[in-house]
Amino acid sequence: MSDLRETTHKNSRNTTAHVALPQVHLRINGEKVLPRSGESWDHVNPVTGEVDATVPLADAAGVDDAVRHAHTAFDGWRRTAPARRRELLLKLADLIDRHSDEIVRLGAAENGRPARSGSGLAALAAEWTRYYAGWADKIIGEVTGSPQQDGELGYTLPQPYGVVALVVTWNAPLMSIAMKAPAALAAGNTVVIKPSELTPFTGELFMDLVEEAGFPPGVVNVLPGTADAGNRLVTHPLVRKVSFTGGLPTATKILTACAETAKPVVLELGGKSANIVLEDADLDAACAFNMGAAFGGLAGQGCGLPTRMLVHESIHDEVVARIRTLVDAIQAGDPTDPATGYGPVVSQSAMDRIMGMIERAVADGATLVAGGGRMDRPGYYIEPTVLTDVDPSSEIAQIEVFGPVVAITTFSTDEEAITIANSTRYGLSSYIQTKNLTRAHRIAAELEAGEVLINGAPNLAVHRPFGGIGISGGGKEGGRAGFEEFLRVKSVAITIR
Repeated sequence: MSDLRETTHKNSRNTTAHVALPQVHLRINGEKVLPRSGESWDHVNPVTGEVDATVPLADAAGVDDAVRHAHTAFDGWRRTAPARRRELLLKLADLIDRHSDEIVRLGAAENGRPARSGSGLAALAAEWTRYYAGWADKIIGEVTGSPQQDGELGYTLPQPYGVVALVVTWNAPLMSIAMKAPAALAAGNTVVIKPSELTPFTGELFMDLVEEAGFPPGVVNVLPGTADAGNRLVTHPLVRKVSFTGGLPTATKILTACAETAKPVVLELGGKSANIVLEDADLDAACAFNMGAAFGGLAGQGCGLPTRMLVHESIHDEVVARIRTLVDAIQAGDPTDPATGYGPVVSQSAMDRIMGMIERAVADGATLVAGGGRMDRPGYYIEPTVLTDVDPSSEIAQIEVFGPVVAITTFSTDEEAITIANSTRYGLSSYIQTKNLTRAHRIAAELEAGEVLINGAPNLAVHRPFGGIGISGGGKEGGRAGFEEFLRVKSVAITIR
C-alpha cells in the first residue's frame, strides 16, 4: 500500500480526528513517479479550510508517458482471455470491499463526505466492478447476412477501442472511476484515469488495489492533475475514446478538442432534477426521500439529486411542515463521526458561489423555509437550505447549484408538473411520488430525462443505464449499454458463390 502520513483536523466536539493520507504519485506502468516539472497542488481539507497535503500534478511528459505505456499494454490486454479479465476485476471488487473503511476515511478528508454515506458508495463501487467483470466473457457479435438470402455470410466483431481516457469528478471519485474503468477494462481497453486535483487520495488507493489484484503494468494508469493535464490527455493521438464526468464548461472544451479527429466522447454532466410530489403520495416517505437525497450524501453536491421539488398545491403546507422537521434533525459535523449526516461543500469558491445563488433567489422573491446562511464553524459548511415560492424560470430553478439547496414550486395539474419539470436545459434524472402507478407511468413517459425514479427507487443501480440528455450529457454508464460504450463494432462479410 502507499506510504501514509498523519493529518489532523478539529471536529464539532473540538476533539482531534486523525486521517492517514497516502503520499500521492503519478501511477504509470506499475511505477510510482513524480512529475519532472515539479508541479504540485496544496490540498485543502474542506472540514477545516486548511492545507493538509501537497500533491504532485501530472505534467505533459507524465501524460505522454502514461498514454504510451497504456498503448503498449493494449495489445496484450485485448488478447488476454476474457475469463482472466473477469478474474482480475472480481479480485479488484473484493479488495474494494476489504478496504472500504480506508476509502471512507479518505473521502472524509478529500471532500468532506460523511462516513454514513461513504460506506454505501464504497459497497456500490465494488458492485459495479463485479457487474462488469461478468460482461468480460460475453462479448458476442451477430450474423447479419445469409448465404441463401443475401449471397454472403455476414457477421459483426465487437472490439475494444484501445487507450481510453477516463476523466473523473471530485464529488464521488471512487464511484466515478467504478462507473467507467471496470466496463472499459472488461471490454479489453486499457485506461488512463485523471482524478480531480481536489480528490487525489482515492485515486492513489485505487491504483494500489489494481496492482494488488494483479493487473499487468500499463493496463491501468492514474494521473492526478488539473484541466491542463486533462486537455493533454483527451487530445493525445493515441487516446481513442474519452469518458468524462463533470460540468458543462469543461465538457464543451473536451468536445471542441475532440472534434478535429472525431474522437468519440461519453459525457456524464450536471442535472436539475425534479421530484414531482402528487397529492396522493406518501408524504412522510416523499419528504424523507427528498431531504435525504438532497442533503445526506455530500451536501447536495451531486448531479442527479432531486434539487427541485414540484409539489401539488393542495399539499404544499403539509410538505413544508415535514421538511422543516427533517432539516432541523440534520446533524452537521466531522465527516469521520458516524453520527454526522451532513458535511461541508468542497471549497471556498464553491461556498461563495452557492451563497451568491441563495442570496439572489431570495432577492428574486423566493421564501426561505430553512437555512440560507453559512454555519458558524471552521471549514466550508452551508446550512441545509430550502426555498419555496420559487419561480420556475428563475436562476435557482434553472441552473444547477451543486450545493445544499432545494427549491420548491407548486403545480395544479399533472400537465403543469410535466411542463415545469421539462423547462430546464438539463435532462439527467426525474422523480415521481404517487400511489397511483398508472399515473406514474404516464408521467414518466412524458418527462425529458435519462432516467425516471418512482417512489424512492435508488439511483445508480448498476444494471440500469445511467446518463442524460440535453446539457446533462450523452452516452450511458451502467447496464449493457454502459459496457457497449467501450466496444466498437466491425462488420465482416464474405461472398458465398
